[in-house]
Amino acid sequence: MIIPKLRIGVYEVEVPIVQGGMGVGISLHSLASAVANAGGVGVISSAAVGFLEPDFDKHPQLANQRALKKEIALARRLAPGGIIGVNIMVALTDYEDLVIAALEAGADIIFSGAGLPLNLPALKQKFPYSKTALVPIVSSARAAMLLCKKWLKSYNYLPDAFVLEGPKAGGHLGFSLEDLITKKYRLEQLLVETIKAIAPYAQEAGREIPIIVAGGVYTGADIARFLKLGASGVQMATRFVVTEECDASEEFKKEHLRAKKEDIIFIHSPVGLPGRAIKNKFLEAVERGEKVPFRCLYHCLKTCNPKKSPYCISLALINAQKGNLDEGFAFAGSNAYRSNKIVKVKELIEELVEEMKKNMA
Repeated sequence: MIIPKLRIGVYEVEVPIVQGGMGVGISLHSLASAVANAGGVGVISSAAVGFLEPDFDKHPQLANQRALKKEIALARRLAPGGIIGVNIMVALTDYEDLVIAALEAGADIIFSGAGLPLNLPALKQKFPYSKTALVPIVSSARAAMLLCKKWLKSYNYLPDAFVLEGPKAGGHLGFSLEDLITKKYRLEQLLVETIKAIAPYAQEAGREIPIIVAGGVYTGADIARFLKLGASGVQMATRFVVTEECDASEEFKKEHLRAKKEDIIFIHSPVGLPGRAIKNKFLEAVERGEKVPFRCLYHCLKTCNPKKSPYCISLALINAQKGNLDEGFAFAGSNAYRSNKIVKVKELIEELVEEMKKNMA
């Protein structure tokens, strides 16, 4: 069985798998290049990407922009023929500067969510020869349709693809906590609705607008099922945490390996959105009200109010990335508890492809 390729803008992806961008040092050049070399789309997360730069505490925004360019260059060097994307959250205070940095560095694809990237094409227009594809991350057909309408009217541009993120994803989620708890939405339902909503725009453009589904996709059988439902590809993040090439510390990876099903919980993030993470002592202390307001060093998120936030999410995630889970926590998807060993990216993707082939018939 031949696996269908995924086309995003001018790029043809051999394996229809996008590695999800995992913020604050979990997906940097090592993981992204390994995925790209294996035929998928490797993605670098721009969130606090400069945390290892010597001037990060004093000039976090400048450090982030510099580090993002470095990470793209390193990934390109390690995967010269691969496709390298960047995940840039709309909620970041330096969102536009990071988009410009990614465009200057020649990222193949920009994935943008945690808010609606309404002006993303305007930033690309500053680089008239850019081949960078623009891919919004949405959680509903309504959001996809709104972006198509806005981009077409204002910029005569339609998304090169969409990532449709469902309620089983890890990290920050585009659903209310009530909807997540009541399981009001299913990714399958959202996919059917979104295909229908954007069909008129795809017809007007004279080309497909691929939909890449995300959230709870864990096996090759899952991938095959969504491809049969009309998705053009999938985005997976949690499975790539427990790979040798993942940029996180060994302690962070072991946090995923130790997690049981009941440890995967919803949290109230300082960002103002619900999130899914692995329960630990740090989050238990937050729940008991033991964390206290902090002095904001990074000013990283537009929606964060330091006076009301019980902890600095950037600092907590930096600590976790480095392995200090007593002062931080790990985001994770709903299937994180199924991980039981650390593997190479190439082996993981080969396993997923074989499972896909068996289930595509």
